Amino acid sequence: MSDARSSSATATTGTADPVRPYRGRFAPSPSGPLHFGSLIAAVGSYLEARTRGGDWLVRIEDLDPPRERPGAADAILATLDHLDLHWDGPILRQSTRVDAYQAALDRLAAAGQTFRCACSRAQLTALPENLHRDSGDELFHPRGCPLSPAAAGTSTACRFQAPDRDVEFVDRVQGRQCANVARTVGDFVLRRRDGWYAYQLAVVVDDAAQGVTDVVRGADLLGSTARQILLQEALGLPRLAYMHLPLAVDESGLKLSKSDDAPALSRERPAAQLVAVLEFLRQGPPAGLGDASPGEVLQWARANWRPEHFSGMTRGTASGASVQEATQEDRP
Repeated sequence: MSDARSSSATATTGTADPVRPYRGRFAPSPSGPLHFGSLIAAVGSYLEARTRGGDWLVRIEDLDPPRERPGAADAILATLDHLDLHWDGPILRQSTRVDAYQAALDRLAAAGQTFRCACSRAQLTALPENLHRDSGDELFHPRGCPLSPAAAGTSTACRFQAPDRDVEFVDRVQGRQCANVARTVGDFVLRRRDGWYAYQLAVVVDDAAQGVTDVVRGADLLGSTARQILLQEALGLPRLAYMHLPLAVDESGLKLSKSDDAPALSRERPAAQLVAVLEFLRQGPPAGLGDASPGEVLQWARANWRPEHFSGMTRGTASGASVQEATQEDRP
């Protein structure tokens, strides 16, 4: 499949910079096929970009080889195309961007804002601050790497020295946010001990390089935003505007995740899948819209996109007939 697509943009407020034209993005990791949870982020970011008259980019975040599945990136792009979610411009693949990440790391190091860390995961897990931490959260790291000073020849991570101050921003869905990274996460990883660059650094560098102005993504990444703002400031990059969409969870309250083998989207009835997302986001699609074409569903959604309908909503249960239909196995 070609990485390039173009699509027409149609005509809410809250851009990071009123002078810069709106540019959004969808940035999946190729750890598996698209599932209902990731489709929410795709549709939400697409609709926000199109209703703001802006570009919608797609970026493949393939910086974690142990978690990647062969063919997943191409399958994700094929699914987006099948749903008429056509992107603007070429696909950016993070695996091609390591020189840019190293250049940013060198700038931070020259400014004295990074340090080498040889602390093991087991050592950090044993800290009191990490005893009740959610499994998907980055482990808290105290200032100064007191657990295991880096010795010559030791494999080390590179961490950012988080300043001890509040970071404030207003999320267009979740409202005013305030976080002190130094006290909640501590000094966070920019390059892992295995040499791969961390998500927090790569996403900041790539958003700036692509001219992204607004980030629309799942609420599970709300906690990463303060870290990314600190890196934007340290690197002299523009601050972005943010909208964090409610997270789809299963009946037990667990996030739908590719790593947990959430059901992949069916190839059948793509319009019904889009309608299921619109229902989850409380957009009130009319009865029978699922029988239309994907393009007709998106046309209705662009004309009726109302993010205020899910304001303050951080999660919702992905259940009901429409969601089940969107994820059921293809019939032979």
